[in-house]
Amino acid sequence: MNETDHPRRHFGRRKGWKLRARQSGLMETLLPRLAIVPEPGRAPHEYFDAPVDDGWFEIGFGGGEHLAALAAAHLDIGIIGAEPFVAGTAKLLAKIDESGIHTIRLYTEDARDILEALPDASLGKIFILLPDPWPKMRHHKRRFIQMEMLGKLARVMKHGAELRFASDDQSYVSWVLERFMAHDAFEWMASAPEDWRVRPADWPPTRYEAKAIKAGRGCAYLRFRRV
Repeated sequence: MNETDHPRRHFGRRKGWKLRARQSGLMETLLPRLAIVPEPGRAPHEYFDAPVDDGWFEIGFGGGEHLAALAAAHLDIGIIGAEPFVAGTAKLLAKIDESGIHTIRLYTEDARDILEALPDASLGKIFILLPDPWPKMRHHKRRFIQMEMLGKLARVMKHGAELRFASDDQSYVSWVLERFMAHDAFEWMASAPEDWRVRPADWPPTRYEAKAIKAGRGCAYLRFRRV
């Protein structure tokens, strides 16, 4: 068995606490307008009504703080966000409804479905921020970053595209660095400790990051370029 040879499934609760009335309403009215169904070979820009200059993809957007802020700062970019957990999707829908941003599309199932459907070299940026680190050794196979996954990510990234990863779990940071450094499709965009210890100015914060910092856990901000 290799490090990715396990059934595709979600671990944890896809549906948590009861949604508020407004959130439930947005799940019924706004989500159907933004939700996408992956189609093999369909490029990111083809999921948007208006022309966009590039396509970005956030894998596991949590409460949507990063994705919403990113979209507001880059109105010419089409961003696809994948998140299977209902509460996070509902929170992002509220942000989209309030801001009126129209360059976001959502997928509420497994992000790997999107990666498998996208054509080669079609994404300009990918974001994987504070994913579950699965700290127990027997659960490491559940970690999203695996060598096989890096090949799938590399396939859909344009030459020179950037992948951003953040974690407050140092064992997972080491795991990720080891695999990216061993893969010839990526190079680590760091030349000094500040490059990974300090969040870049154009990298919107998230509530998970804030909770980690408040608890005394420093975050690592890793950036990798597709070569």
